[in-house]
Amino acid sequence: MPFLIPVLALAIFAQGTSEFMLAGLLLPLSADLDVDPPTAALLTSAFAVGMVVGAPLMAVFASRWRPRQTLVLLLVIFIAAHVVGAMASSFSLLLLTRVLAALANAGFLAIALATVRGIVAPAQTTRAVAVLLAGTTLATIVGVPAGAMLANAFGWPSTFWAVVLLCLPAVVALLLDRTLGAVPRSPRIDVRAEVAELRRRPVLVAVVLAVLVNAATFGVFTFLAVVGADAGIDAAWIPLLLAVFGIGAFLGVAATGRWGARWARTWIVVGAAATTVVWVVFGLAVASVPAVFLGALIGGLLSFAVGSALIARIVGEAEGAPVLGGAYATAALNLGAVGGPVLAGIGYSGVGTPGVLFVAAGITAVSVVLTPLLRR
Repeated sequence: MPFLIPVLALAIFAQGTSEFMLAGLLLPLSADLDVDPPTAALLTSAFAVGMVVGAPLMAVFASRWRPRQTLVLLLVIFIAAHVVGAMASSFSLLLLTRVLAALANAGFLAIALATVRGIVAPAQTTRAVAVLLAGTTLATIVGVPAGAMLANAFGWPSTFWAVVLLCLPAVVALLLDRTLGAVPRSPRIDVRAEVAELRRRPVLVAVVLAVLVNAATFGVFTFLAVVGADAGIDAAWIPLLLAVFGIGAFLGVAATGRWGARWARTWIVVGAAATTVVWVVFGLAVASVPAVFLGALIGGLLSFAVGSALIARIVGEAEGAPVLGGAYATAALNLGAVGGPVLAGIGYSGVGTPGVLFVAAGITAVSVVLTPLLRR
């Protein structure tokens, strides 16, 4: 496998860490910028907005650009956004940098995945894609807890600088690489035909369910450090709590990859109901430290198991949209990440940390009501 693949995976790991790291920075960042945690959580929503807009746009325009130059440009924009973010002294400026970074992230991921077939043998394509996507999964297990540890030791800007340092090797490798130079532009896609495919009911139902499930997931994950702190977990152990959620997420994705396709509809229906129950129980026991750790593990496992199954569902149903099908799956998940932290913040402002979990349970309960609309 070309050396460029793990280098790109490193960049995707850094970008995934950036997307999720606010969960570990919420308390120090809100204190430093003089905003409350629900307001600071809007930074997660801002990043998700950039991903929602960027995923389909980049999927459309990537076919018109040369891959190597475009990847370098997007990565430089991503780095610049984090440099400015690390030095930001106002919340509004930091919010703007999050949107810009997300746009670059969406484009980089879309183009990296689209061009991987041109740089590896056909038999290695699946493995190469898995290596790239592993960067995102590992971000929740390693990147976010490590970022929280850096923030505790050196302040939240140090996490932004760490993301910058992780991206630099990929920039150098892309500038020196000649592998992508031989990859031709992709043929232009028929946007109207692909959008029409995504209007079909089976696709729309899967998209709506993905939005709901991910809204609950991101709402809980964004406030997980706050939930842990209110339960009495020391700041030094918050990174472990975030890592536990990440481990659960990894196990959920792995379980879906192994068994989800065999019982696709049942996997989603039962998983959504089980996730709702877990969020309710988590909310009732949120004052207990062991319950917080257990709830993070099981909640991460179930929510990512259902979420990854819905990604596969969207792409599978949208057979006539081979490009925008994947882009809209990404956009659907991030659309949930826009509203999830906002709704969780309302729950937190109303009744404290139990409100975060009860809001998540309410959102997934709506998805349970809608699951009968899934086509068998």
